[in-house]
Amino acid sequence: MAGAGFFINAWRPGMMLMSSIARRTNFPRFRCFSKNFFDGLSIPASSALRPKVNAQDSDVRLRSEKRGRLFSMFGVTTSDDYRPVAWMGRFPVDVTTILVGIHVALAIVACLLVAAGGGGLLDLMMFDSARVLGSGQVWRLATYAFIHSPMQLLWFAIEMYMLFVFGREVEKFIGQRAYIVLYAVLLFTPSFLLTLWGFFGQRAGLAGSLALHFGVFVAFATIYPSAELLLRITAKWTALILGAIYTLQLLAYHSWTDLAVLWTSIAAGFCFVRLLGVGPELIWLENFKARLQPKPKFKIVPKPVPTRREEDDISEAVDPILDKIAKSGIGSLTPSERRTLDRARNRLLKESK
Repeated sequence: MAGAGFFINAWRPGMMLMSSIARRTNFPRFRCFSKNFFDGLSIPASSALRPKVNAQDSDVRLRSEKRGRLFSMFGVTTSDDYRPVAWMGRFPVDVTTILVGIHVALAIVACLLVAAGGGGLLDLMMFDSARVLGSGQVWRLATYAFIHSPMQLLWFAIEMYMLFVFGREVEKFIGQRAYIVLYAVLLFTPSFLLTLWGFFGQRAGLAGSLALHFGVFVAFATIYPSAELLLRITAKWTALILGAIYTLQLLAYHSWTDLAVLWTSIAAGFCFVRLLGVGPELIWLENFKARLQPKPKFKIVPKPVPTRREEDDISEAVDPILDKIAKSGIGSLTPSERRTLDRARNRLLKESK
């Protein structure tokens, strides 16, 4: 939450400037956007900033509002259901902001419980495949992600800042409903996988939301692979580097359960966005799909043999007869040659008619 406050205070002068411009230009909403990640700024249309328009300008205002919903800090969005859940003063409260608030509130509660000696209550929220299968404690399939250890509050603050920054961009692009489905998929898929793992005799436990929120970042990198982040490293390479580092760490300590959760979250975030038809074209994936498709069957068709026309036969037969007449006269023709000459004459007469 501290990171969110810093982010808002850092951009407050820019918001005041854009509010002043909005009043002069009679636009209901302004959005600045650029290819650089940290240049983006979204200015909501609150009641205090909304200009007064008459009835003649209502159509212009409606078109401006529709166009305003299409813009975000990286260009255009593909969703029509981007609307704030609520407003806190002039600042919109979206689903990502609510999620950050819930995680922060529960982290504070966890610290107070541990300080009061009631840390054992947190065990009721941790995922345990044996208790899910044996005792039917199905709430553990979801509550595990909302447990945050007081020993890792620094990493938790970084995690929440990344969720606030990148999660909001994913939400803006795919819309609130799809974003909620994405978060639910990232929440329940690892726990269902570990439950299935425990069904075959391998007991598994899980607590924390690091892999879940890394899946949200993977979704962001899938949508904006070329967005430049810290040190001008693009989002796709940042996701690959962080995923590789975390994988090597888990491999070194043989944490097979956490490794399975990590790559399940990565695959879920990537595949969910790709199934929505979002992201750049993957040449290797298209080539792989082309190889899986059945090849068309070719059938050899024999070359057609041209038929001999009757006109050609008569022409070939008449030419020698005409040569013979030119040399020896018409009296030298045999009865067969005379019949051939008559047929040629009759055909020429029919064609002339």
